[in-house]
Amino acid sequence: MDEYYQLKQSIFFVTLAISGAIALLVWYFYSAQAAVSYLIGAGVGIIYLRQLAKSVEKISSNNPRTGSGRLALFIGLIVIATQLEQLEILPAFLGFITYKLAIIVYVLPNSLLAADKTN
Repeated sequence: MDEYYQLKQSIFFVTLAISGAIALLVWYFYSAQAAVSYLIGAGVGIIYLRQLAKSVEKISSNNPRTGSGRLALFIGLIVIATQLEQLEILPAFLGFITYKLAIIVYVLPNSLLAADKTN
């Protein structure tokens, strides 16, 4: 379980770093409004990732029941983004899926290094 906790912490850190870097780029190249929308989406994505990690932890326990509240986070984000004129839908959505990019950025080099060690 120590490896899992270390992996979880690393993925959260990578997600935060990528989200911050992309938000700065969006602010520089587009607008502050798009950057705020992106950051809100990234924040919801981080909360989603945290809930997903808790669900994974519950799988190893005697309580395998997982909640479906994670989907409500995404739906709520999109509904709020469509209702508020200050938020933009596309940056909020892309911010939400940043956690997937962070997982790829973290896992791909590690899996390539592991593949090189076996050869």
